[in-house]
Amino acid sequence: MKDLPEEALHQVAAYFQALSEPTRLQILNLLRQGELNVGELAQACGFTSANISRHLAVLMQQGLVSREARGSAVYYSIGDDSVYALCDLVCGNIGRHMERAAAQRSSFLKGSKTARRSG
Repeated sequence: MKDLPEEALHQVAAYFQALSEPTRLQILNLLRQGELNVGELAQACGFTSANISRHLAVLMQQGLVSREARGSAVYYSIGDDSVYALCDLVCGNIGRHMERAAAQRSSFLKGSKTARRSG
């Protein structure tokens, strides 16, 4: 990112913004298992088809999903598999952070119990 022009930085920000919404991440997770249409995605996510369509439009704008019309149905699939490597990297980092925080809490709780017993 060091030498990217400002316009490219705006594009990078838009890409990450597309990934910043939990419903869109849920859609990407569902599409990881194979292509689905809007109705199937809406049912799996528990949202309306209109809501899912708006999220799909954002994901398509960033090239994260692709669409293919088949007769009267439109199916969506992953347009950029590298998004999963990025998400796995971020999820791993968050998981390690949570583990460290849990260990710190556990150490704190053990320390406060020991202090109460000795007092």
